[in-house]
Amino acid sequence: MYYSELYRSPESRLRRCTLRTDGFVSVEGAYTKGGEFTTHPLRFEGSGLELNYSTSGGGSLQVELQDEKGAPLPGFRLAECPEIFGDKIEGIIRWKQKEDVSSLSGKPVRLRVHLRDARLYAFRFQV
Repeated sequence: MYYSELYRSPESRLRRCTLRTDGFVSVEGAYTKGGEFTTHPLRFEGSGLELNYSTSGGGSLQVELQDEKGAPLPGFRLAECPEIFGDKIEGIIRWKQKEDVSSLSGKPVRLRVHLRDARLYAFRFQV
């Protein structure tokens, strides 16, 4: 995408920018303290969780699935999710080599996401 900077000035110039696929807005965690958020309870259909994310070279993110009251679900705890790093639009989330979440399909769950020098643009459940 192109735009004009300083449009009515003698120093006017044309600039170019890019937008990430499905990534106009993000949640971001700082490197030093990190950050995290938890969703409201939601119901989904599907068998896998996909994230659109990017991390720095030293950054990472982790995901935990919780019941509707906020208690971690066995097999989907934060400690069971290896640190995820890189830059992916459809990154599949795994917990201890497990990625199938179909056992939770139709039930209310919360997502708790911990970010350290990372950005999360979107998430969705695969059907």
